Amino acid sequence: ARPRKIASLIGIEGGHSIANSLGVLRSYYQLGVRYMTLTHTCNTPWADSSNEAPVANGLTEFGEKVVREMNRLGMIVDLSHVGENTTRAAIRISRAPVVFTHSSVYSLCNHKRNVPDDIIQSLKENGGIIMVNFFPDFVKCAPNATISDVAEHFHYIKRMIGADYVGIGGDFDGVNRVPRGLEDVSRYPELFAELLRSGQWNVQELKNLAGLNMLRVMRQVEKVRDEMRTNGVEPEEHPDSPNDNGNCTSNAFYTEYV
Repeated sequence: ARPRKIASLIGIEGGHSIANSLGVLRSYYQLGVRYMTLTHTCNTPWADSSNEAPVANGLTEFGEKVVREMNRLGMIVDLSHVGENTTRAAIRISRAPVVFTHSSVYSLCNHKRNVPDDIIQSLKENGGIIMVNFFPDFVKCAPNATISDVAEHFHYIKRMIGADYVGIGGDFDGVNRVPRGLEDVSRYPELFAELLRSGQWNVQELKNLAGLNMLRVMRQVEKVRDEMRTNGVEPEEHPDSPNDNGNCTSNAFYTEYV
């Protein structure tokens, strides 16, 4: 029998945490970090947040090196919170699948934390996934939402790119309001029942949604890492690290941008 164990990934929410140093990025990997969100709620000198006016308008040379080094290490690139042009640049540059760990669909709720259609479509070629956030402000652009409102985001993504490119990113640890019927993870069976009742999902697709899609991404990220290692790809270096003037940490207490 397979051991009944729950695994929890160590992640970093915000590239400001590497202090503009590829060496620090490598140290985080050695300490067990397996994914990093390129920005949180403020711009870094090399990548733009969705919460601020763009400065890099994509990725700077250093930002591109960060993405390539994450690929080389086998660290997953997370694009939740990241500005649109920076997101497009990261998907274009990354050799490995990327993820949105907690973001919803912009076409259903026009919030800057959500993902527009062209970027969702690009995930299919990239092999990445978008994990739907349950925060009512992102689901319904309103203070309250229901489990049916959340289900619409899953339906939308599935219709656009298929059930292999979507996951669950409830963000329960980062929000102060949740949809009715999805108060905590114990209510996930109700979400799956809602999706099944719609007639748009089958059991295998729900298994993929529940975690198999994320496991696939993890395997592919490690496959890219192994291929880069086999091909002798050297660590990225950047002798002149960018200077952020100490102005980017995280506006984490602004809960509308969680």
